Amino acid sequence: MKVIIIEDEAKTAKELKSMLQNLDSEISIEAILPSVSSAINWLKENPAPELVFSDIQLGDGLSFEIFREVKIESPVIFCTAFDEYAIRAFESNSIDYLLKPIEEDVLQRSLEKYIRLKEHLLSNTQYGNNLNKVLVQMDVAYKQNILVHYREKIIPVRVTDIQFIYASAGIVYLYDSSEKSYPIQYTIEQLEVMLNPQQFFRANRQFIINRDAVQNIEHYFNRKLYVIVKTNPPEKIIISKIKAQPFLKWIEQ
Repeated sequence: MKVIIIEDEAKTAKELKSMLQNLDSEISIEAILPSVSSAINWLKENPAPELVFSDIQLGDGLSFEIFREVKIESPVIFCTAFDEYAIRAFESNSIDYLLKPIEEDVLQRSLEKYIRLKEHLLSNTQYGNNLNKVLVQMDVAYKQNILVHYREKIIPVRVTDIQFIYASAGIVYLYDSSEKSYPIQYTIEQLEVMLNPQQFFRANRQFIINRDAVQNIEHYFNRKLYVIVKTNPPEKIIISKIKAQPFLKWIEQ
């Protein structure tokens, strides 16, 4: 998850960055921007992040000026010591409004809210970075078979036989129920769109797992989950603290 932080207090920004990465090590802080002007410049020159954390009162104005100047479709979580801006915040793509000082459990609930809302945001085609996924899903039905090139052969592997998808060092591998693995041509992001989300879950940056492959789930360090699958994976499948509840709900569906 690519995130930017708009915050003029260096200590507060550092603490928020630390809490976010403690909650989910796969969160990438793309930039910490201390002013309205620096945020406008960065957003004009860089791809939109998936999520924005923003203070409201900055040294050179209110952060609402940023979103008037730059049209971005990323959802925003506002973090402020004042509550009088709540209504205006929700007019600026806000999905949550956190009062300082921010506690980690409150931040966790806010991130979980973002994850829960993500599918609805996709279906409404409101947010630019996720729009491509929606378009692919509209044009292409979920895959029933995936072709793998193995030696001199092209082998169709039924999606129902996939145990998990694993990405490492720029190569993506498909592991099937016979415990064979095949390098495939797709990226893990492309496969995430191609596979039915009712059956497959993006566990983390490296793994997509089939519901039918899950053997059991164990509690792991720092409220994460360790997923044990029927076919032995090349490394542990760990679900972050943020994704733990959505994953358990998915398993129960």
